[in-house]
Amino acid sequence: MTLLDKDFLLTNETGKKLFHEHAKKMPIIDFHCHLNPQEIYENKNYPNLTRIWINDGTFGDHYKWRLMRANGVPEELITGDGDEYEKLVAWAGTIEKAIGNPLYEWTHLELQRFFGITEPFTKKSVKRIWDKANELLATDEFKPRNLIKNSNVEVVCTTDDPASDLKYHKLLKAEEKENGFKVLPAMRPDKAFNISALTFDQYLKEFEDVSGIKITDFKSFIKAFEQRFEYFTSLGGRLSDHGLNTFHYVPATAEQIETVFENGRHNEPLTTKDVDIYATALLKELMKLNKKFGWTMQYHMNALRNRNQPMFKKIGADTGFDSMGTQPDIANEIMNLFTDMQDDDNIPKTILYSLNPNDWMQLATGMGDFYGDGITQKMQLGCAWWFNDTREGMQEQLRVMAQQSLLANFVGMLTDSRSFLSYPRHEYFRRVLCDYIGELAERGQVPDDDEYLGQIIEDISYNNAHDYFGFYEDVK
Repeated sequence: MTLLDKDFLLTNETGKKLFHEHAKKMPIIDFHCHLNPQEIYENKNYPNLTRIWINDGTFGDHYKWRLMRANGVPEELITGDGDEYEKLVAWAGTIEKAIGNPLYEWTHLELQRFFGITEPFTKKSVKRIWDKANELLATDEFKPRNLIKNSNVEVVCTTDDPASDLKYHKLLKAEEKENGFKVLPAMRPDKAFNISALTFDQYLKEFEDVSGIKITDFKSFIKAFEQRFEYFTSLGGRLSDHGLNTFHYVPATAEQIETVFENGRHNEPLTTKDVDIYATALLKELMKLNKKFGWTMQYHMNALRNRNQPMFKKIGADTGFDSMGTQPDIANEIMNLFTDMQDDDNIPKTILYSLNPNDWMQLATGMGDFYGDGITQKMQLGCAWWFNDTREGMQEQLRVMAQQSLLANFVGMLTDSRSFLSYPRHEYFRRVLCDYIGELAERGQVPDDDEYLGQIIEDISYNNAHDYFGFYEDVK
């Protein structure tokens, strides 16, 4: 079998047929990524393969960076100012040792799909690959907008702070028809939750400026948030995203919440309980706003962030020093939150992701307690996220979703990436999906009916996301 041949990851005949006749043709809705809207708008060619593939300063693919560090590559050839060709050589030397890691397959898949390069990526081939890729990268077809369009992408949802003015989203919206795809903002209010930060009061001032609402207390902060929801919605925003590395549900009175908020903005010492009170209160208010505006709320939970403090201080967050969290009761804490919010019907459409797969069964069974509103699959178990973004991780997430809910309603894959070359990850997921459903058919668990199974594949690949999020609905 050759490397990444037309049937790679497909181990049964039903799965092969489902992929080639159904999954492969479907458009992509990338409802969670970390692409920079400014780069999409400015639409400049990347000067070489290293800059689009490995790093552009400290903005880039930290999946790769972790492996390069494991291979002893010095930081100057990862996020530093080392020679850009030598960085690619270092990546090739790393990939040679990465068999069994999804990055081995993704790397070769990206070379094939974008550049037509089928030879293995090694230190021996790196010069030929560098030359061919750089020649193509200089053409119009390899500008960011064409990379998106030619990948059959219809919607890109970036990750945006609520205090952002969304300047580039506004500019891109004016050119949406010309582009042939939508670039929409998705709200990520991590800074709003960081009440212990010394910069919290400064952040509130930024929030005041952009919202036009004076923030004097927690109540007015929520009013300012509502204005941001209105603005994001006007530009096509339909999702929020919440990085709950840890979470403890601690309800409190309005007076207690205001006291914690006031202490936080003045940098007064806060206890762990104070922080939990604030996070609980803010999350509850944001659930109400997500429900009011018809948005979908995503929870990314149980991650350990910035564990290498010297490197965090040197090059910042999101640079490859995060790992899986181990809060054992986080799913239960989320369910306590939902139990409270269900009393007044304030649970919006929700997608639950955990970096720790030990949480998946509890999340999948717990979300079944809160269906309602006549919404199809209102509660979703999110796709295999981050370190679980592997063949085996995807198979396990599909199995849990199928056995505990309705797999045919699943909204499918996202890139969660900072790279314009990451769209083959959707193909990777679709191959795993088709192989999984093909196995069910070949074991006699479902009928080997091409029309029936093909429709399910097309729905999970694209149709469900199209219908679930409301990206194609006019703003009221």
